[in-house]
Amino acid sequence: MSVYLRDTTRARRFDASALARTAKRLLRAIGEEGSSLSLSFVGDATIRRLNREHRGKDRTTDVLSFPLYEPEVRKGNIAGGPERMLGDIVIGVEQARRQALDYDATLEAELKRLLIHGLLHLVGHDHEVRDERARMEGEERRLAAAIGLRWPYDPASAADSRGRGRV
Repeated sequence: MSVYLRDTTRARRFDASALARTAKRLLRAIGEEGSSLSLSFVGDATIRRLNREHRGKDRTTDVLSFPLYEPEVRKGNIAGGPERMLGDIVIGVEQARRQALDYDATLEAELKRLLIHGLLHLVGHDHEVRDERARMEGEERRLAAAIGLRWPYDPASAADSRGRGRV
């Protein structure tokens, strides 16, 4: 199991290596111990360009996932070797920082939340349809608990002064 890490941000206000270790814990939690992924931390300009090029949306976003395989093909070791690459997760750190402020959360907590979200997209989850969204949210909560991360959307978390929970 490997996490190939790339951090192109200049501000070193988070521990990218610790987040790579968290990604490994999450891979174990979803039963993907024999898999690897690429994890990149980028700024607004880069994630906006990727969002425009790959999704046709010319705006900054928080996380993008680029799975290597279609959901129905993901099961089993496709490469036939000891490890299979699930795909790439790209996290926009500046957008994550803004969202962390909105949730009254730490940057580290928001980066972990986005890592969970991106990983679930790599393994076939989506949130475009209500039923799929409910399944994905349930899995996000389960993975957050697996790494000791308080989920920001819990009704019990909404008691802070801005009506948003701390991650």
